[in-house]
Amino acid sequence: MRDQPPVVLLGARVVSEDRTYPEGFVRIADGRIVEVGPADTCGDTEGCEVVRLSEEYVIVPGMVDVHIHGAEDADTMDAEPEALETIAGALAREGTTSFLATTITQSPEAIEAALINAARYIESGQSPGRSECLGIHLEGPFISPKRAGAQPLQYIMEPNLEQFKKWQQQAGGWIKLVTLAPEEPGGMELVEYLRDTDVIPSVGHSDATYHTVDQAIKAGCSHVTHLFNGMRGLHHREPGVAGAAFLRKELQVEVIADGIHICPEMLKLAYQQIQSDRLLLITDSMRAKCLQEGVYDLGGQRVQVNGEEARLSDGTLAGSILRMADAFQRMYGIAGGSLENLVRMSSMNAASELRVSDRKGSIREGKDADVVVLDKQLEVAMTYCRGVLAYRRKSAYSKKEVTDADPTSP
Repeated sequence: MRDQPPVVLLGARVVSEDRTYPEGFVRIADGRIVEVGPADTCGDTEGCEVVRLSEEYVIVPGMVDVHIHGAEDADTMDAEPEALETIAGALAREGTTSFLATTITQSPEAIEAALINAARYIESGQSPGRSECLGIHLEGPFISPKRAGAQPLQYIMEPNLEQFKKWQQQAGGWIKLVTLAPEEPGGMELVEYLRDTDVIPSVGHSDATYHTVDQAIKAGCSHVTHLFNGMRGLHHREPGVAGAAFLRKELQVEVIADGIHICPEMLKLAYQQIQSDRLLLITDSMRAKCLQEGVYDLGGQRVQVNGEEARLSDGTLAGSILRMADAFQRMYGIAGGSLENLVRMSSMNAASELRVSDRKGSIREGKDADVVVLDKQLEVAMTYCRGVLAYRRKSAYSKKEVTDADPTSP
């Protein structure tokens, strides 16, 4: 990578870690954020690439997606480094600068191949100018066949501690989050082991009762996979997994804000009850994201994509083609227009849970320069991944708004 001059993003609204500047600046050098503040305190910009933006733009931290299978005809289960490279490149265009490569229930051999490939990709020095893979989300196979959703039934297995230990060893310790059904035999034992080894245990694809989730929380469970989807729902005589997500402050809760997996009214209810400090925006997207309508593969299953929906032949929702930027937009009105709350849900909460908040999740001096510029419609105009311009929409701003340099996509 060639040496890059320092970059100053100047004049836009800046949502930093501890305050919002109506007209601010962010200075980037050597892959890090080196200064943040009001625009009128920016100081010397000699030798810098200065991007002048109107106050209609907003600068937010790069988004963090802890649950994504694929994009642009690539999937984590392809078990090829090129697949993860493709995903990482596609994600930058939607404002996602960090992610967990997510598996699906498959044969042990297929999961093993995906884990080994992801570990090698993470450790080999990921390409600059792309979203950074922070680890692996193991979704299945330790789930309930009653709540399989689009997870292939024939490969579901009971939670197996020895099998997980083998997979974690093959993954080089990069499994950071595990979706499982704690009510299945061996579930609580696995939850306790995950807790003790700093892996996040998540209730998902689970038929657990509220009482069982309570036991799982005591054992160390701290996360809920895609709220309302693949779980025992909220009932007036049995709160189920969904009720636990609402009531238990120990739980961080994923939501797929595409208006399909959860209707807008239920998204609003979830936001009002759970609030922004416990919600995480995810996409759960599959390989069809960024592509045309048609037939695609998910875990060896035929998925038909029509419009914004991806479904199996029986009508079961099969992941999504959602972009994080679209989830951000959809939640804007629900969150009452609070960009600060949106940043918590799209960036800060995930970074904190993954224990990378020392370098990810917010705009603060010393952190990685994972920065997204949004226009007044909250569409992604520019994305910087660790200080490298990973994406710039050509129609993002007029020439008058860019001085000293005209940055272009790599």
